[in-house]
Amino acid sequence: MNFFNNVKNASVSICKYIKNTDLIYSKEFSNISKNEVWFKLENKQVTGSFKVRGALNKLLSLSNEQKEKGIITASTGNHGLAVAYASEKLGISCEIFVPHSASVSKIKKIKKFGAKIIYFGYDCLESENHARKVSIHKKMVYVSPYNDEYVLCGQGTIANELINQIDKLDVIIIAVGGGGLIGGVSKYLKSIWPNIHVIGCSPENSAIMIHSIHSGRILDLESKITISDGTAGGLEQNSITFPICCEFIDEKILVKEDEIKSAMRLYYEHEKQIIEGAAGVAVATLLKVKNDFFGKKIGIILCGGNIDSNIFHSIVN
Repeated sequence: MNFFNNVKNASVSICKYIKNTDLIYSKEFSNISKNEVWFKLENKQVTGSFKVRGALNKLLSLSNEQKEKGIITASTGNHGLAVAYASEKLGISCEIFVPHSASVSKIKKIKKFGAKIIYFGYDCLESENHARKVSIHKKMVYVSPYNDEYVLCGQGTIANELINQIDKLDVIIIAVGGGGLIGGVSKYLKSIWPNIHVIGCSPENSAIMIHSIHSGRILDLESKITISDGTAGGLEQNSITFPICCEFIDEKILVKEDEIKSAMRLYYEHEKQIIEGAAGVAVATLLKVKNDFFGKKIGIILCGGNIDSNIFHSIVN
């Protein structure tokens, strides 16, 4: 079966466990940008992030024997939360490796679903590499945050929803980390709307995928601290998302930390919703490229809303 059909099947498989999130028109951001701006509210998803789509699709694909052994993953927060939620729903035990830099508020949420948390390393790539080794040793399935066909198709279900919510989009803006979200969404959308302009965006402090695309190979680069922890960290060698991102991302934008925070404040001011740093990256990118388009239908995926309340209020205030 092809990717398009796999995404359609994933939409059916996971639908009873997730929200079909709203696509809302923003009068304020449309006025600011002189375009027609629409936000896809994955910040309102059941776990506060799009990640639950890929996690559920992966876990639903497992055999009974694999489910009985349990699963292992690694995450800075949102993916771990998604896997913990999916595991609880499906009755599967899970171990989640997280770097010591992981968000405290996200870790608390993960623990509520009964997942076992194991700290390792100071970067999400360190945690991922170690978790893979442990999964091989224990002969348990490793659930990648992005480097997995089922996860990729799960994230692509956002695109399947989008085509049923609006007649077309001219441009879509998506934050880029490991490439699972933008890879799944852009590959699906381009099969329906081949002329859609896909903008991938990352914080300047951690833009491994974007720098790798420019170099034509996956780079091993250091990540600096960023408010966009959901997109931070390294990229696995031979990741299936890399060639997809190379093919389907039309434009790549980097934003500074103050631009991200300013965008988060502006979104909260106008839309009265909390978004996390990774979603702020996408909003900041709209503000950065707004003069490049006029009268276009622009979609922005707000990938998550999980952020420590104290940190968010310090940004807003």
